[in-house]
Amino acid sequence: MNQNQPNTLPPAYFDHVYEANRDPWNFETSPYEREKYAATLAALPRPHYAEAFELGCSLGVLTAQLAGRCGHLLAVDVSEAALAQARARCAALPQVELRRMNVPAEFPTQQFDLILVSEVGYYWSAADLTRSADLLIGALQPGAHLLLVHWTPPVHDYPLTGDDVHEFFLAKTTEAGPLRHLGGQRHETYRLDLLEKR
Repeated sequence: MNQNQPNTLPPAYFDHVYEANRDPWNFETSPYEREKYAATLAALPRPHYAEAFELGCSLGVLTAQLAGRCGHLLAVDVSEAALAQARARCAALPQVELRRMNVPAEFPTQQFDLILVSEVGYYWSAADLTRSADLLIGALQPGAHLLLVHWTPPVHDYPLTGDDVHEFFLAKTTEAGPLRHLGGQRHETYRLDLLEKR
């Protein structure tokens, strides 16, 4: 954990980032992102999910690709600037619902058969990661999938690393835990872990 940044990064942090650059992480153009999105979609065991939830959808690049596998996809972000781009990108996808939401302070009430936490967990403090994990696990139907995908090198601004996030969830896959680990991949700068609600 980053002792210099013990708090969850606030929505204003992301608003400033998107004001400075409309695509700050090159989601639209980066070969790294394109390969990672392909690996993310390929890791999903089912061809279709009735109810899916994507945290931190940003500009909606992955959202638009995931939508074809979903009956209904709730995609949320803390940044209105990012969501404006996501709304434009997903305008022709009626199954996509985009909402401004600051998890864990705000959380949807429905149950899901897929939750995707991609490049968002390391923005939480350790306490908010714990709260978020409890909410996420509670929102999974039995047999539902939780897919984690995160950049692994440390970033000085972020409270946690991708490894911190994944190891936290993997600790819940013991025999008595609420999750089962179905498989994982470690790439040069990111990792992916697929979990299932018991």
